[in-house]
Amino acid sequence: MLLDSNIIIYAAQPEYAALRQFIETHTPAVSVISYIEVFGYHKLTEDDGQFLEQFFQTAEKLSLSETVVQWAVKLRQQMSLGDSIVAGTAIACKRTLVTHNTDDFRWIEEIKLLDPLLES
Repeated sequence: MLLDSNIIIYAAQPEYAALRQFIETHTPAVSVISYIEVFGYHKLTEDDGQFLEQFFQTAEKLSLSETVVQWAVKLRQQMSLGDSIVAGTAIACKRTLVTHNTDDFRWIEEIKLLDPLLES
């Protein structure tokens, strides 16, 4: 599994304990772009930052391989840069993309999606 940035941000908030448990149970990976997106999010609190620093220290980080870049270039024509890199990473690394924004990715035939906020 590959966590989208929005799932990581939700998990930092106290009311999403079930999501944190889901993440702990499945030990998913993250794209390097998620680090940039998450810490660049303008509504992060200091407490959020502490949780997120700890999370990113332990998470498996998937880097930008040539295959990820090629997928991102193809997808970028129809979506944001960050989403195209996250989706490209999920496809290239054969991971299910865990996101609450499934509509942003549903059109991509090569990707498998999971929204844990709807599943719980």
